[in-house]
Amino acid sequence: MDNDNLYYSFSDYLRKKYGGKVYKLPVEIPVSCPNRKTGAGCAFCAAEGTGFEMTCRHGDVVSQLNAAKERIAGRYHADRFIAYFQNYTNTFLPLKDLLGYMSLAAGFPDIVEIDLSTRPDCVNEEYLSALEGFKERYDLEVSMEYGLQTVNYHTLRALHRGHGLAEYIDAVLRSNAHHLPVCTHMILNLPGDTMEDVRESARILSALPVSMVKIHSLYIPKTSPMASEFTKGNLKICSKEEYLERLAEFVALLRQDIAVERLFSRIPQKDACFCNWGRSWWRLLDEWKDLMKDKGWYQGIHCDYLNGAALGIL
Repeated sequence: MDNDNLYYSFSDYLRKKYGGKVYKLPVEIPVSCPNRKTGAGCAFCAAEGTGFEMTCRHGDVVSQLNAAKERIAGRYHADRFIAYFQNYTNTFLPLKDLLGYMSLAAGFPDIVEIDLSTRPDCVNEEYLSALEGFKERYDLEVSMEYGLQTVNYHTLRALHRGHGLAEYIDAVLRSNAHHLPVCTHMILNLPGDTMEDVRESARILSALPVSMVKIHSLYIPKTSPMASEFTKGNLKICSKEEYLERLAEFVALLRQDIAVERLFSRIPQKDACFCNWGRSWWRLLDEWKDLMKDKGWYQGIHCDYLNGAALGIL
């Protein structure tokens, strides 16, 4: 672990896996989302999706990778890259088309992995088998990022996610069977969720073959369905102090070998009506580290509930 031995960072995970510095290059392809086909999308999702960090979002795959590499390579001293298909639901596309876009990324210099951001209800055996075959054919890692956000099915329904916990568990188990590493997106301060929902989220992820987790503090884009409810004062969002406590509990319960890719959301201020209680993410990170040190906690210190834990009292 780095970061004062508080958690297993994604950078350490990549360094261990690839032997050096690796950085993600975001890519957007012409794809939508099942929720947008049937309605306005998830309550927290912006009209433009989640690609706020895109450098070039309208060119072809190679142009986008070139633009992102030019911006990132010198700044972060990376010489190997992950092609990150970031926006919307990237497997909500005819399989042949998806593989075609992935092939373009696979041919880009110094790409070691392709990362597909998607939903757990948008993968099946046909897709996963094809992705495993792609991985073997190009000798590249293919990883899956599934947006779960919470294990509370009441909250999932309120957010109009269109899926529950079962679909997520199914997607993780099937992905693991096809040797595709899984990252899970979680939001720890959704309206309606409690500390116990956060604890249970960490427990469920730890009990499944999950390799990475990307933790978000809730942000509300101005173009999201949730924005109008927020501006009307109809949403109750927990305090900054409560979020830091929730994050501490989540990480302390999380299995130690699950890499933590992110702890706080990042969105341009001009695009959000709420994000991080008006504070910078790095100041919040410092506050959270201080909290963890005060408690004497680190990742996995409370992960003592798996493998028949009650037998220990015999």
